[in-house]
Amino acid sequence: MRILVLGGDGYLGWPQALYLSKQGYDVAVLDNQARRQFDLKHGFDSLVPIKMLHRRTERWTELTGKTIRIYNGDTVNFESLAAAFSDFQPEAVVHFAEQRAAPYSMIDREHAFYTQYNNVLGTLNVLYAIKEITPDCHLVKLGTMGEYGTPNIDIEEGFIEIKHNGRTDVLPFPKQPGSFYHLSKVHDSHNIQFACKIWGLRSTDLNQGIVYGADTYETALDPELATRFDYDQIYGTALNRFCIQAAVGYPLTVYGSGGQTRGYINIKDTVRCIELAIESQPQAGEFRVFNQITEWFSINDIAEKVTRVGSKLGLNVQSNHLPNPRVEAEDHYYNVVHTKLLDLGLQPHLLDDAEIEYMIKIALENRDRIDRRMILPTVNWRDAENDVKRVEEQFAN
Repeated sequence: MRILVLGGDGYLGWPQALYLSKQGYDVAVLDNQARRQFDLKHGFDSLVPIKMLHRRTERWTELTGKTIRIYNGDTVNFESLAAAFSDFQPEAVVHFAEQRAAPYSMIDREHAFYTQYNNVLGTLNVLYAIKEITPDCHLVKLGTMGEYGTPNIDIEEGFIEIKHNGRTDVLPFPKQPGSFYHLSKVHDSHNIQFACKIWGLRSTDLNQGIVYGADTYETALDPELATRFDYDQIYGTALNRFCIQAAVGYPLTVYGSGGQTRGYINIKDTVRCIELAIESQPQAGEFRVFNQITEWFSINDIAEKVTRVGSKLGLNVQSNHLPNPRVEAEDHYYNVVHTKLLDLGLQPHLLDDAEIEYMIKIALENRDRIDRRMILPTVNWRDAENDVKRVEEQFAN
C-alpha cells in the first residue's frame, strides 16, 4: 500500500514514516520545513540533534535498503499538494502537517491567524486533493483530545447518544476547545465529517492525547534517525519539560494547582495506532473517531513521578507552582472511553519509571544543549503581561 505522510519531518511524522516503511508499506513524505524555520527564527532547538530530512532518508536506506520518497510541499499550496498526490497516488494519507502547539496559537493575533490558516485551510486542501485525485484514499487525520475539553461527564469516542424531548439521536460529542490551536482541530473534524458525507470520502479522526517518549524502535537504530525532543515552553509537553528541569536542577514548573488532567500515549503506541487505523479501512462515506490515549494523569501526577525517579538518580528535584498562564479548569472530572484501538489490537506501552529515567538520562547527556531561557512560560492566554512578570519575579527571587 502506498502511504503519504504529510508533515513527515516532524516529531511524529518522521517516526511514523520509518515505522510504516519498516512494516513494508511504500512510503512518501511531504513537508514544508515550517517547524525547522520556527527554530531558526526564534533560537529554539531540539534537545537531541536531528539531521535534515534528506540525510535522514538516505541513512534509512543505507541501514534497511528501503526508500522513503520526499515531496517538498505545503498543504496550503494546493498546486504542490496536488502534484504529490498525482505523482504518488496514495492509498492512505496520514495527516500530521499542522501547527501543533496550543501556546504557539495564543502568542498573539499573528500566530492565532497562522494556526487556523495553516491547519484548517491546509486540511481543506487535503480533502479536495483526495476528492479530485485519489477518491478512494483513506485519510487518517491526527486530531486531539483537546477538542473535548474537560466536561463533567465521561468523554465518549467521538459521538454521544442524546435523548431530548422524547427523541433520540447520535451526535458528535460536544466540543469545548481550550485554545485557537484546539479550535482549529475542531474545525478540521467538522470539515472532514462533512466531506465524507457529501463526497463519500473515508476518514479516521484520531483524537490523540499528549505524546511522550524520546524515540521509537526505528529512530533508536541510529543517531541520524533521531526525532525531535522539545522541552521549551511552546512545544515541550509537561513531561518533557519536567525531565529537562530535573536534569539541570531547575524547579518543576507546575501551572496553577496542578490538578489539570490529560490523556497520555507513548510515541511507540502512536505509530502503531496509525497502522491499526490504516489496516481497518472505513467504508466509503464513513467518518470514524478514535480516542488515541492509553492512560491519563494530572500535572501533579507527572511532577510526582519525575521527582521520584529523579531522586533515585541522585537529583534534588523541587517543584514550584506558578500562576497558570492558561485559562483552564484545574480541578475537574476526567474519564475517557478509549476502546476502539484496543479492540483493533493495540498493546499499550504504559508510562513507568524506566521510561522517565531514560528521558532524564537523555537530558543529562545533553545538558550542554539545554537553554534555560526556553523553560519559563511567557505566553499567557489572557494576554496579561503582569502575570508573566510575576512568574519572572518569583524565579528571580
